[in-house]
Amino acid sequence: MPKIIIASGPVIVENNKVLLDKDYKEDIWKFCGGKIQENESLIETAKRRSKEELGIEIEILDEKPFLLHTKKETPEGNFDVILVHFLAKRIGEIIPGEDIRKWDWLNINNLPEDLAPNILPTLKHFGFIK
Repeated sequence: MPKIIIASGPVIVENNKVLLDKDYKEDIWKFCGGKIQENESLIETAKRRSKEELGIEIEILDEKPFLLHTKKETPEGNFDVILVHFLAKRIGEIIPGEDIRKWDWLNINNLPEDLAPNILPTLKHFGFIK
């Protein structure tokens, strides 16, 4: 079993607010997204996960993603995690999937403390915060 997880998802910002959600696994705000599946591109994963988690289609605004490396400790061992974020536009109204406990548009200038560690570096990369 590989010790690398590759996950992909969109970064969606509208009116100075970022779209984030919380699932039932962790009580932190995250971008929607998830692990790539076999024979799936990074963009296809971002589109699939947007549909599964928030019921929306997305338009990728820039095909050059922001990549971030982190580590994850699990009972099965330690993994390297490569997070791939695409700047995207939402298409359609949000209808959360069953795995989503909460979602919201959070003000970029007043973000809560309980953010996933990739949120701030990603928003900085795309120029939304300094």
